Amino acid sequence: MELNLVQTIAIYALPVVFAITLHEAAHGYVAMHLGDKTAWMLGRVSLNPVRHIDPVGTIGVPLLLLAVTQGAFLFGWAKPVPVNFEALRKPRRDMFWVSAAGPAANLAMALVWAAVLKTGDLSGAADGQFLLECAAAGIRINILFMALNLLPILPLDGGRMLVALLPRRAAAGYSRLEPWGLPILLGVISLSYFHINVLGVLLAPIMNVSMSIIGTLFQL
Repeated sequence: MELNLVQTIAIYALPVVFAITLHEAAHGYVAMHLGDKTAWMLGRVSLNPVRHIDPVGTIGVPLLLLAVTQGAFLFGWAKPVPVNFEALRKPRRDMFWVSAAGPAANLAMALVWAAVLKTGDLSGAADGQFLLECAAAGIRINILFMALNLLPILPLDGGRMLVALLPRRAAAGYSRLEPWGLPILLGVISLSYFHINVLGVLLAPIMNVSMSIIGTLFQL
C-alpha cells in the first residue's frame, strides 16, 4: 500500500517519539542506579516524552526526513540526559553501561513492537491496519536508532562505550576527537542525498542481523 505523507507521519510519529525519548530516559535510569543522580534530580528519569522532547531534534528533523525520504531514513535526537560520569561509582566501567542503556532500550522497544505485530497477525488483523503499520515502523525505527547509536563515533553511545573500553591514554586521545564527531556524522548522512550510501553500508550488518533475529523469534 502506497502511503501519502500525512499517513506516513501518522504511522511513524508515536514510534519515533518513544524511540528517541525512552532511549534518553534509559541513560538517566542506569546512571541513577550507578551513583549519578543528576538526571533524576532534574526530572529526566521519566517515561513522559514531554520531558525529553527537543523541538528540533525530536520533531522538526524527523518530520523533514519523513517528507524527503518517505520513511526510508530517519534521524533525530532528544534533549541529552545530563550524566556526570565522575559521580558514577566506577566511572570508566559505569560509563560503558550508561552508554549501552540507550541502544538496549531501543532493542527492547523493537521487541515490544514485534510482539504487538505478532499479536495483531494472530488475531487476524487486516494488513494495512494502523496499529500493525505502527508496529512495523516501530521495529524498523528502533533497530535503526540502535545501530546508529552503536557507531563508535563520539558523542554517540558507541563512541562512549569505546572510550570506556580503551586504555586510559588511548581513551584520552580518542576523546579529543569528539568536537569533530557530529560534523562527520552529519556529513555522512548528507551523502545519502547524493545517493552515496556510506551510512547504509555502516549500519547494514547490525540492522540485518537484528531484523533477522527478531523475524526468527516472532516468526514474522
